[in-house]
Amino acid sequence: MAIWLTTGSLPCPSAEMNAMCKAFIGTLSFRSWLTVTVSVLLGVRPSACGDLSGARPNILLLMADDFGIGDIGCYGNNSIRTPNIDRLAEDGVMLTQHVAAASVCTPSRAAFLTGRYPLRSGMVSSNGYRVLQWTGVSGGLPTNETTFAKILKDRGYATGLIGKWHLGLNCESSNDHCHHPLNHGFDHFYGMPFSMMGDCIHWELSEKRADMEHKLNVCFQIMAFTALTLTTGKLTHLTSGSWTPVIWSTIAAILLFMTSYFMGVLIVHADCFLMRNHTITEQPMDFQRTTSLILKEVSSFVQRNKHRPFLLFVSFLHVHTPLITTETFHGKSVHGLYGDNTEEMDWMLGQILATLDMEGLTNSTLVYFTSDHGGSLEAQLRNNQYGGWNGIYKGGKGMGGWEGAIRVPGIFRWPGVLPAGRVIHEPTSLMDVFPTVVQLGGGEVPQDRVIDGRDLLPLLLGTAQHSDHEFLLHYCENFLHAVRWLQWDRGRLWKVHYMTPVFHPEGAGACYGRGVCPCSGDQVAHHDPPLLFDLSKDPSEAHALTPDTEPLFYQVMDTVAWAVEEHRQTLSPVPLQLDTWGNIWRPWLQPCCGRFPLCWCDREGDPESLPARESWLLP
Repeated sequence: MAIWLTTGSLPCPSAEMNAMCKAFIGTLSFRSWLTVTVSVLLGVRPSACGDLSGARPNILLLMADDFGIGDIGCYGNNSIRTPNIDRLAEDGVMLTQHVAAASVCTPSRAAFLTGRYPLRSGMVSSNGYRVLQWTGVSGGLPTNETTFAKILKDRGYATGLIGKWHLGLNCESSNDHCHHPLNHGFDHFYGMPFSMMGDCIHWELSEKRADMEHKLNVCFQIMAFTALTLTTGKLTHLTSGSWTPVIWSTIAAILLFMTSYFMGVLIVHADCFLMRNHTITEQPMDFQRTTSLILKEVSSFVQRNKHRPFLLFVSFLHVHTPLITTETFHGKSVHGLYGDNTEEMDWMLGQILATLDMEGLTNSTLVYFTSDHGGSLEAQLRNNQYGGWNGIYKGGKGMGGWEGAIRVPGIFRWPGVLPAGRVIHEPTSLMDVFPTVVQLGGGEVPQDRVIDGRDLLPLLLGTAQHSDHEFLLHYCENFLHAVRWLQWDRGRLWKVHYMTPVFHPEGAGACYGRGVCPCSGDQVAHHDPPLLFDLSKDPSEAHALTPDTEPLFYQVMDTVAWAVEEHRQTLSPVPLQLDTWGNIWRPWLQPCCGRFPLCWCDREGDPESLPARESWLLP
């Protein structure tokens, strides 16, 4: 299979292309022909290596959660089986320098949907709250932000989101749904408004339960000791006065103890539930049937909308801890539970692609696969690694601007339009999906705001040799950690680090024992002069350059500093949605399918059991 690069000429023999075009045009319906005519009138130009007669395609976006780029066969892994992702790459275009706009979930997903750095929408914090902490908080994707779903919905697309959201839900009441997917352009939503986490199954690796229980237990001990001391003083007549302080301190101690005791149960009911549109269908979730419910929902959406253009965003719950995996895949990989979960996700992707095949939609659907950021290195317990592997790249989830934190897979497939087997080694971003799908769907990129993404279609088709991104900035919360510069005239890709997290313990490659690396404070190193790497020669960021080893050192620093200043001129102050005020749990914002706090329901019934792997048609 030929590997077509963005550098050099693109091998497209005319006879081969003529045959492909004839075969593809032969499948056109009248509506497709009419779409071609309209697209030509709108100024869409066909590529020399693909026919855009599929303009206004169906769009299927697939996003994994916490997935390491080093865990995929087509990106170099030879021990975890990902045949369906690999086949997607073989049949499409693979991006090797695809990066997320943030190294954790909430800001990365906000940037993906809006095509803008999360700082512009306020989907960051300044005080350590890296993501939304609860479902019942007021923070979330602001209603004045425009998602690609909103634009395509206005252009007649059926729009759906199935899986993880994690971009907020309510503002002032438990059912105002101001941040809900249906308020951001999606016609249909089915999935988790929050995120998968270890606390959903009372797992030993805890995101917030263990820390909260510890703090509550300390407070309980202090209050219990206070109550006991006051009681002893009263009974021994060492103190005088009212019994009121004794009573109130005793009540406080009891409440603290009960809250600590039931904290795990409260979290499971508060955050681990499923919704269909505005209705809670399962609270808490029955995780052994979640995979089958997700696949069933995807199939139903495709079947309902196969006669009109659709946009479907499948946001996998895999491979975030606690790595919920069905029995069929338990023990099947050589990499423990993480490998099992990865192989199950790959199988799910295969079923989704098989659904397109069965409905005759493969050739009219643009498929995209990625992850929201790098794998979590700190997801480790004793000798077991429960997070992903980021290949040769340094760092992982949450680590600011290190490549392992933000380098993600990027695969596009559109049979008959995008050349199969093409590999692109140019800097691209998750934010680029926004202008790409908007323009493919016949929409217009908003002109009333800064859009940081760039249309990828010329690069994917081969009509452009270089990325439109000369600079890409890498934020950690609202702190600028790093910048990359593509020096077009020299073919060099520079990376400048202003701040980097201090790994723990010393000499380690992550912040072990701390859950996730911080963005600021005394555990972050400030570099003066900044660290400089040449990613075109040193993608692992192993050898920092100095003025003595790199003649262009000061030129690079000056150019990047200028770019940062130009970027800052485009920023406007906005409320930070993830700061303390927007990220505190509020009972009146808590979604509940019963009378609060008795939040329990099961409206899913007993779905059909998940068919065995071998009985499904795999693409």
